[in-house]
Amino acid sequence: MPVTGEADAATWQALAADTAPVLAEYTVTAADIAGPYASIPDDMMAQAQLPALGYGSLLEALGERFHASPELLRRLNPGAAEAKAGAVLKVPAIAPGSTPAKAARVVVDRSDSVLRLVDGDGHLLAQYPASTGSEHDPLPIGEWKIVAIAPDPTFHYNPGLFWDADPAHDKGRLAAGPNNPVGTVWIDLSKPHYGIHGTPEPRGVGKRQSHGCIRLTNWDATRVAAMVGAGVPVTLQE
Repeated sequence: MPVTGEADAATWQALAADTAPVLAEYTVTAADIAGPYASIPDDMMAQAQLPALGYGSLLEALGERFHASPELLRRLNPGAAEAKAGAVLKVPAIAPGSTPAKAARVVVDRSDSVLRLVDGDGHLLAQYPASTGSEHDPLPIGEWKIVAIAPDPTFHYNPGLFWDADPAHDKGRLAAGPNNPVGTVWIDLSKPHYGIHGTPEPRGVGKRQSHGCIRLTNWDATRVAAMVGAGVPVTLQE
């Protein structure tokens, strides 16, 4: 397509070529209603006292499953927060995932706020939005490797590693769960204390800063973890 910078006729024609439905219907189950759900406090020390860091509500759980914010689900389904088992909700039509190809390299680009997976010939396999550090904790530019992958990780909180930590905080161990500070998967890098991981706040990915790590939505982090393994090289670049 010629680059015009405008949503011109050629743009709309290309977009209209995808005729897949945007929305689908989902029937709420008894297990969806049962949860369990619990409010997650903001304070890290309070989080460390909880036995699990699960979803706070039905809509948060369904939002993660269908890659949508709870607010969007409410707009699509007025009264969804009070849904009962058997209720039929409109949700984004998430395509069933195919068996992911294995990546030969991970490339994280700070300027574009993306993580790319490429094959041995450098061809793009997948691309995901990512948060890639901050002024206080910049992305560690360079060549690294994946050391290990930990699904459903616990989080060992050390306030000494965070410039903005509460000075009254002590070290603590935070239980696993989707609202864990590193989400549902941790991909450990050869750079100490750095990794690729999920997040309890998917709406901030690519928009908010991180403490130097590469932050993805939980669903994207899970997908990336399935496409890589220990020893895969990781390029972190400007």
